[in-house]
Amino acid sequence: MDHALGPNIVRLGLTGSIATGKSTTAAMFADEGIPVHDADAAVHAIYEGEGVEPVGGLIPQATKQGFVDRAVLRAALADQPDLLPKLEAIVHPLVRARTETAIADAAAAGHWLIVLDIPLLFETGAQDRLDQTVVTVCDPAIQKERLMARPGMTEETATFLMGRQMPQDEKRARADHVIDTGHGLEAALQRVRAILAALKAEYRG
Repeated sequence: MDHALGPNIVRLGLTGSIATGKSTTAAMFADEGIPVHDADAAVHAIYEGEGVEPVGGLIPQATKQGFVDRAVLRAALADQPDLLPKLEAIVHPLVRARTETAIADAAAAGHWLIVLDIPLLFETGAQDRLDQTVVTVCDPAIQKERLMARPGMTEETATFLMGRQMPQDEKRARADHVIDTGHGLEAALQRVRAILAALKAEYRG
């Protein structure tokens, strides 16, 4: 990717379906000294900051005491699905702005690489703004076992959550790098380190 118009830092997108170990993998990159920007955390911050007023203008009942109530927001979107594109038109540019700030801050701090943790990376076309991508995967049986271990999870909800996301095989095919988290933490960590070594050789010579 040509970074002539922005910070000269490698942008590595990280994604993965629910319960495939994405958050654990993000923590591994962080432990290796790589800055990680979490898109979900950015959305949470936006719903307590710059997003409150514009979201409130679209869905007034979703804002209270200076923040966006995500449960009320979800209910409103379920009742009026046509509001979703309008909400995305508000939130996505704010997320993008926070992401660009994180990239600039990482570059200014002397980092050569930043990991952008983006749950809907391929679904939103974010790969077009990245240098490379990595996806976490695991056997569907392991994925479901991990999901079922979460508090309050039911078989029906687990099946629904797994089924509504882009298939793991499709994400695997689109990604530059794959980390299979079904072989244990040590194997995943070694894969993270191998990816970092490959990126360093490619971009830093």
